[in-house]
Amino acid sequence: MDASTHTALAHVGSCVILGLPNVGKSTLMNQVMGLRLMAVSPKPQTTRNRVMGVVNTDGEDGASQIVFVDTPGMQQGAGPFRRFMREEALGAAGDSDVALLVIDLSSRKQRTIESLLDSDAKPMLDALEAFGGAVILALNKVDLLEDKEALLPILTDFDATGRFAAMVPISAKTGSGTEALLANIAGHLPPGPMLFPEEMYTDKAERFLAAELIREQLFRQLGDELPYASAVVIEDFHSRDKGDIVISAAIHVERESQKGIVIGKGGKRIKAVGERGRHAVSQLFGCPVHLKLFVKVNSNWSQQVRSLRELGYE
Repeated sequence: MDASTHTALAHVGSCVILGLPNVGKSTLMNQVMGLRLMAVSPKPQTTRNRVMGVVNTDGEDGASQIVFVDTPGMQQGAGPFRRFMREEALGAAGDSDVALLVIDLSSRKQRTIESLLDSDAKPMLDALEAFGGAVILALNKVDLLEDKEALLPILTDFDATGRFAAMVPISAKTGSGTEALLANIAGHLPPGPMLFPEEMYTDKAERFLAAELIREQLFRQLGDELPYASAVVIEDFHSRDKGDIVISAAIHVERESQKGIVIGKGGKRIKAVGERGRHAVSQLFGCPVHLKLFVKVNSNWSQQVRSLRELGYE
């Protein structure tokens, strides 16, 4: 059924999720969607592309459809790869109805507007000053705030800036406060027809989603040893008549020494990545998955615009 044939909803529109690296943007998106769509890990810059996720809700004032756009964490630095991620984040803000700024309450450097303006967040905050829609502040990781009485002064300080239409303390990990957050976002969206069919939850193809979940396992299995310039490319993806999916994926690194780190002694690391990646992809697609991984050395790919495009960063 075409989305335009649906009855008008009380609130419809898009909401871009912005913030510094590791504030919990992707965890929040996975939480409100109720599925594991985005790669998440403790390592900064896990998210590299903007990704759309559709959330349908039923509030007290009617049904809503919120189209979330998750973005890479805002980070300054040289090189085409970091520039690509900055442009992904700021470009998404210009295309949205509502902007959601997520901060990490467990970081003292993110508890005041002054400290945020003195960080990599400044270009993002400057862009939000000129943003035409509502800007909502999500104060994430409230569960990690040791002194709960410190929350009120933090809210008061941010409120005094006049920058935010609403402020909501949340825990993206536990889901605490996310219902109130959804209600606040929906309340700043206009009525209109459903933008996407109810069964659609993202704009990304299955290949992209599979690559994201495999890349998440790279982050989790290798931790600090994972080369920053590593990428996953799905080279073959096909469904079989018996109801399963066969995937072949290449892990790209920049140096031969990094290839050995990813493979691990006796192939143990890449085997663990494959096992857990296969399980995650199988859960998302709801069917058995057969996954084959191999490693390719693509010298200095993160510094070459052509290589970035070939690996899907465009």
